[in-house]
Amino acid sequence: MIKGLYETHIQVSNLEDAIQFYTEVLGLQLAHRDETRPIAFLWVGDGKEFMLGLWEQKENLQTRHFAFSSSKEDILNYAVNFLENKDLKPYNFLKNGTVEPMVFAWMPALAIYFNDPDGNQLEFISILDGEGKPELGVITYEEWISRNEM
Repeated sequence: MIKGLYETHIQVSNLEDAIQFYTEVLGLQLAHRDETRPIAFLWVGDGKEFMLGLWEQKENLQTRHFAFSSSKEDILNYAVNFLENKDLKPYNFLKNGTVEPMVFAWMPALAIYFNDPDGNQLEFISILDGEGKPELGVITYEEWISRNEM
């Protein structure tokens, strides 16, 4: 019955600024803007694969987390530079002061984080080949590779 997650919605403090960030900085496409209330919908990916809803909330803004699917190669080779070139600060879940992507070994998945202007926690993530190893926790990609070469 369930084949995936199609859409998610987040609160933003300024709809115009959020639309600009998600379309001009991250490259999403504006799908629809509701003229009767402060809401906009954006397409994520090709062929209307996923939708992001932006809801303007002036008070009591509640930030959220969600992840964009990405390729392992893009995360390893381009994500950090892409984010830094857009004046965004990448960070990893280890919060060890580096911008090195890390691996959630239980999945396994490679990821790097960044925030939108409202503090919503965004992530680029790629599922890795192989079986998960929950006992390893969250580790660097290099450590993941070295432990899988044994």
